[in-house]
Amino acid sequence: MVLGLIGPDLRPDSILFACGMNAIRSPMAAALAKHLFPGTFYVQSVGVRCGKPDPFAAAVMEEIGLDISEHEPSCFDDLEDSYFDLIVSLAPEAHHRALEWSRGHAVETEYWPTMDPALVTGSREQIMDSYRAVRDGLIVKLKDRFEWITDIKA
Repeated sequence: MVLGLIGPDLRPDSILFACGMNAIRSPMAAALAKHLFPGTFYVQSVGVRCGKPDPFAAAVMEEIGLDISEHEPSCFDDLEDSYFDLIVSLAPEAHHRALEWSRGHAVETEYWPTMDPALVTGSREQIMDSYRAVRDGLIVKLKDRFEWITDIKA
């Protein structure tokens, strides 16, 4: 499989999304990938470290009908499956760890720089807006990278 090429016939069979603590970005990306491309690929998410579930992440995903409230953060060391076609890193530290991990595995890696919304301060609405921006940015990136096709007929 040549991952440099994309398209419905050249999509990876398995994707691992990675971020800093597997509490916000990578679980959001995994849930979105499963929703946008149901049954297309096996999807998991991990962090460099294990964080705690994030209520803001769960809230913004709930706004679009996806439930990640039961997500339990895990890290690279917790992985039971070691076969992935693609690791998508969403944070610099996760990309570094993915590159280290990929040395012992036949896997492609991509880095999608994604801001950490947990660093935003301000009102609840300002914080929620930062999480929405991450969610919406991931939707765009997923649709572009894996050539999302709607069933809408003109």
